[in-house]
Amino acid sequence: MPSTESILQGVNVLGPVSESQKKILTPEALAFLALLQRSFNSTRKALLERRKIRQAELDKGALPDFLPETRHIRENPTWKGAPPAPGLVDRRVEITGPTDRKMVVNALNADVWTYMADFEDSSAPTWDNMINGQVNLYDANRRQVDFKIGNKEYKLRTDKKLPTLIVRPRGWHLEEKHVTVDGEPMSGSLFDFGLYFFHNAFQTVKMGFGPYFYLPKMESHLEARLWNDVFNLAQDYIGMPRGTIRGTVLIETILAAFEMDEIIYELRDHSSGLNCGRWDYIFSVIKKFRQNSNFVLPDRSAVTMTVPFMDAYVKLLIQTCHKRGVHAMGGMAAQIPIKDDPKANEAAMEGVRADKLREVKAGHDGTWVAHPALAGIAVDIFNKHMPTPNQLFVRREDVTIGQNDLLNMNVPGQITEAGIRKNLNIGLGYMEAWIRGVGCVPINYLMEDAATAEVSRSQLWQWVRHGVTTAEGKKVDKQYALKLLKEQTQELAGKAPQGNKYGLAAQYFSGQVTGEDYADFLTSLLYNEITSAGPARAAAKL
Repeated sequence: MPSTESILQGVNVLGPVSESQKKILTPEALAFLALLQRSFNSTRKALLERRKIRQAELDKGALPDFLPETRHIRENPTWKGAPPAPGLVDRRVEITGPTDRKMVVNALNADVWTYMADFEDSSAPTWDNMINGQVNLYDANRRQVDFKIGNKEYKLRTDKKLPTLIVRPRGWHLEEKHVTVDGEPMSGSLFDFGLYFFHNAFQTVKMGFGPYFYLPKMESHLEARLWNDVFNLAQDYIGMPRGTIRGTVLIETILAAFEMDEIIYELRDHSSGLNCGRWDYIFSVIKKFRQNSNFVLPDRSAVTMTVPFMDAYVKLLIQTCHKRGVHAMGGMAAQIPIKDDPKANEAAMEGVRADKLREVKAGHDGTWVAHPALAGIAVDIFNKHMPTPNQLFVRREDVTIGQNDLLNMNVPGQITEAGIRKNLNIGLGYMEAWIRGVGCVPINYLMEDAATAEVSRSQLWQWVRHGVTTAEGKKVDKQYALKLLKEQTQELAGKAPQGNKYGLAAQYFSGQVTGEDYADFLTSLLYNEITSAGPARAAAKL
């Protein structure tokens, strides 16, 4: 086996490394990252090129459908995913959030079954956020994450078993520019996965669960196949039995919705099910069909989980998962308690109850919340209607979903100036926070992250591109969009502290709301604003 020193030839770290971060960026861990990158980055890049080719076909009017070449997988009833792993049998309520130390402690203290620690949509990938997040999870898995700020102590509770930790790395499209291998930036996915797995795989097994992951933003079963290859190499490398890793895939792109069976199949021994990533899914529908006037949607508030294309996606996901013996997880309740208005708060919480009741009755095995205060509501609903650890036995054989169902854009609702302004506020608010290194931001008592900002951005682009008319009778064109953007920027900046980034956010946003340029992802568009890459240092000399 080659030495660590020889593997580290060509590996450079461009970000600063503090004393506390050195336990994460060890030569051995960096050698493992280099192995992952050299083994899989060329396939990753080829799959991203495949996405571009697919997009060009959709731009010309093609529509996705179930793949004829994988019909044998869909129609074979005998194969199954892996049985639920230790710590993942019961997942009825999962809390999600970024990996800052306070969030890690609060999430692990919440009355939930699992905590999804997020390096993706709710984290801005500054170098410090990504490395300190790894430090925090390392410490959390060793129950050494307690800390104090001023007179306030944050300590892990000792009166109950803590939630199972699941980690969400970045999607395949993102890079980590602070580490280069043979002159190329590392894959953000491989970086996040590799560091967590290398340091925590055996420790998590020792604690009674395992190295578990949520896998975001995939667009095909071939991208799931790549993750499965990564998992196998990683387990072989450290001498861990294959199948110890588990991955839950977020179905948050319209293309993946047509390949759910195949995605579970590719990950079978490592599969822990699928999740309805609702906001990203809406974003994907608009993004993929942005040139097609048949896919113009009304105000975001009208695109609920009960509209035809969303309802079909949920039913198909539950049916597919349960046919294969794996969990079908529900979506996010993004509400935040409204402490100064009891009446408004009760109305918001009633909305959460209705959403969770719809999910459990549909057959979901669990759901997501973004705030510990919502956990009790979700727990009560799921405990009442799902007294078992899961409901894999709910097969939904009553469901028949075809291409037309998944692409049914019959969504009642209007496009209003208020809807345009709301999208502008969410996009600006999120982008401004992201540029400051904050990946999720409360806006109007909802926790907004990259997914909701993407919906806002994509709707604005779509409405201008297709020249829609608002309910008030105003044609939505480039000039109108930019006029409203200027007004909303001035309003938000006027209320914000000095030194805010609304002006810079508006510069980026102005190029995304005119129906012309369309960045693949906002996060890719903004990434260079938050990189702190300095001079390259050889990894072997850290």
